[in-house]
Amino acid sequence: MNRTDKGGHAAAVKRRARRLVGGLRIRLVVVFVAVALISAVTATALAYRDARTAVLQRTQNTAVNDLREQVAEVAADFDVPPDQRSLARFAAEVSEGIGARIVVARHQDLVAVSDSLADTESRITAELRAAVRAGDEARFQRVEWRGEPYLVVGMPVTYADGDRRTSGLEVFAITDLRAERDDTAALLDSVRAGIVPVVLLAAVLALLAAGTVLRPVRKLGRATRELAAGDLGSRTAVTGHDELADLARTFNETADALQASDAELREQEAKARRFVADVSHELRTPLAAMTMVATVLEEDADQLPPDAARAARTVGAETARLARLVEDLMEISRFDAKAVRLNAAETDLAETVRASLALRGWTDRVHTRLPEGVRAAVDRRRIDVIVANLVGNALRHGAPPVTVTLRAARAADGEQVTLEVADHGPGLPPGARERVFDRFYKADESRTRGASDDSGQGSGLGTAIALENARLHGGTIDVADGPQGGAVFTLRLPLRRTEEGME
Repeated sequence: MNRTDKGGHAAAVKRRARRLVGGLRIRLVVVFVAVALISAVTATALAYRDARTAVLQRTQNTAVNDLREQVAEVAADFDVPPDQRSLARFAAEVSEGIGARIVVARHQDLVAVSDSLADTESRITAELRAAVRAGDEARFQRVEWRGEPYLVVGMPVTYADGDRRTSGLEVFAITDLRAERDDTAALLDSVRAGIVPVVLLAAVLALLAAGTVLRPVRKLGRATRELAAGDLGSRTAVTGHDELADLARTFNETADALQASDAELREQEAKARRFVADVSHELRTPLAAMTMVATVLEEDADQLPPDAARAARTVGAETARLARLVEDLMEISRFDAKAVRLNAAETDLAETVRASLALRGWTDRVHTRLPEGVRAAVDRRRIDVIVANLVGNALRHGAPPVTVTLRAARAADGEQVTLEVADHGPGLPPGARERVFDRFYKADESRTRGASDDSGQGSGLGTAIALENARLHGGTIDVADGPQGGAVFTLRLPLRRTEEGME
């Protein structure tokens, strides 16, 4: 797997992870479940509160009414002031009449309890005693005693003979609330148990709703990715009349417009390439004739008058430059039409560089560091074009010494070979580094146009062709400022062998 495949795989994994963790489906399900859970908990809390209030209200109303009726009945035959025996009998009769609840009867310093073993002092609070003593109605209070709930009802015994007056007798009844507590707890447990199926049902409904909502979104996302990958014919089905349908319809209209624009641009680009190729091809024949004439004129220039000789040499130089420009245009046209093929073979790169320098007579003008044994599967002719352009530019626009350094190293994506061409001139002007590989870009507009070499001098296409040849090998060319001034152009190529094959 190459670096691009690894990067794409990693990106796909990250996208899947994001969808899993923070996808719209997950968020919809979480929101549905959260709403259902909050609703269920709220309903449970309200139901528990209402049920508990209703049970306790019924219990305390029953306890108050029972005590009031029983006290009224027993007090009719009760003499005041009582003694301890009559007060104990009074408490027992009231307790028996209200269901054997614990009853406490008080009259001044006398106290009688229906159950002599019961602890009543801790359950009848001073606050309740004061309220009963100060009023003429029944009072009640819920208390906790030893972790258990109780209802304590107290009331004074009054005489109703014309005007109501107290007899000094106070009666308290203690009612156990554990049964009511257990009933409300059982209700709470049953309601709480119902939360689980409610939440599960909400999750299922959320998944169904998310599937219904997200299905067109997924289709639209898939179509968008296909469109971004270059499939301009990608479309998504439009169903319904909601906002998602409007979005899908807008996407299809955008894709139609983009496809139409792309087709128009491709047609114009193809016409432009054909025009350049046709013009270049048509120029080759007259240029061949002009080159022959210019060659003859240059050979006889020494026999011509000075002005005529200068004109003959200028015509020869410009004709040669025009011929190179036509060849460069045809080469660029082949790259644009993707008609260029790599004729790769196992090659000694150091020998190739030395041969390229020797062919152009640059051997004595260039310092080289070319270790032996650096071999790779490359197209030797295209490497020669790259070397000619980079070294020719360094000699023409830089300053000596010009150094060519070949290295083989291990990079993050495998073995790599680099070829550095460095000069000690003024370097590239500001802003030129980003455009130095643009077609027809000239960093030095005032440079001499009459110079001639095999590097494409004057056409403005040499570095662009060099970069295209590097890319054809799967490599690239970059430029930087040298540590001691000047510019450093670096060719980077993967160190492929013949057995690995070339595309």
